[in-house]
Amino acid sequence: MRIANHDNRAVLVTSDDAGIDIHDASGGKFGPDVASVYAHWKEFSAWAATASGDSSVALDRSKLGAPSPEPEQIFAIGLNYQAHQKEAGYKVTTELPPVFTKWRSSLSGPDTEVVLPHNGNVDWECELVVVIGQGGRNIKPEDAWKHVAGVTIGQDFSERIRQQFGQAPQYSLGKSFAGFAPTGPWIVSPDEFADPNSIRLGSDIDGQPQQNGTTADMICPVPQLIEFLSKIVEFRPGDLIFTGTPAGVGMGQDPKRFLKPGENLRSWIEGIGEIHSTFRAGKPEESGVPIAS
Repeated sequence: MRIANHDNRAVLVTSDDAGIDIHDASGGKFGPDVASVYAHWKEFSAWAATASGDSSVALDRSKLGAPSPEPEQIFAIGLNYQAHQKEAGYKVTTELPPVFTKWRSSLSGPDTEVVLPHNGNVDWECELVVVIGQGGRNIKPEDAWKHVAGVTIGQDFSERIRQQFGQAPQYSLGKSFAGFAPTGPWIVSPDEFADPNSIRLGSDIDGQPQQNGTTADMICPVPQLIEFLSKIVEFRPGDLIFTGTPAGVGMGQDPKRFLKPGENLRSWIEGIGEIHSTFRAGKPEESGVPIAS
């Protein structure tokens, strides 16, 4: 099952260019917005298994928005691949990775133009993003995938100067500029994958490969992330988990390499598709990036 946020309406995706309007097909029981679908996930899933194509719509990719546009919580996981730990200059460990957030105002759809903060160093991180369908606390790892509505592609853009400036890191601020959390093009339910714990993902800039990894290399796989987080917080329908990135980010290259105006970044995940980001320079007065004295 695939679900898209198309022109602010929930759509069951039947092909890359067609789908079923959920609100119309369900006689108004679900939708019309995608956030309300997650709020009734169990009932919706049962209905979706028998949904017909009587309310078909043509999908226009330019109208696709974030597939979960109103999450109450966005969790982001750092250093969740050992090769990425190494390239970031950290001691390779199997300990639980750090957790931070990306604020909701940074969310965008799958094909977006991102303003690069003036004098900033913006890095890319292709990530598998989990969308919660059924909330709860103290979720057992063997039950974790049952709580997942689907997974999608995300970019965890990071402005490295803001992130590291001052006595203590500001990870969440450095990762929450406008457009720094593009997601999409839709969510794909776990049962669509031969093994949801082993999914290949990567990125390229202007056709030059940057990342190519697999979620099988995660230090803390999705079921363990959900178990760990749910011991502390209560998941809500529509919540997002950016699950970490494989090696190949700009900060880890020698010399370091950051995104430039005019470049095109493609992020892809097998079994889901791809998202695209283009970049333009921001104005000095809108930067938000500190200048070291």
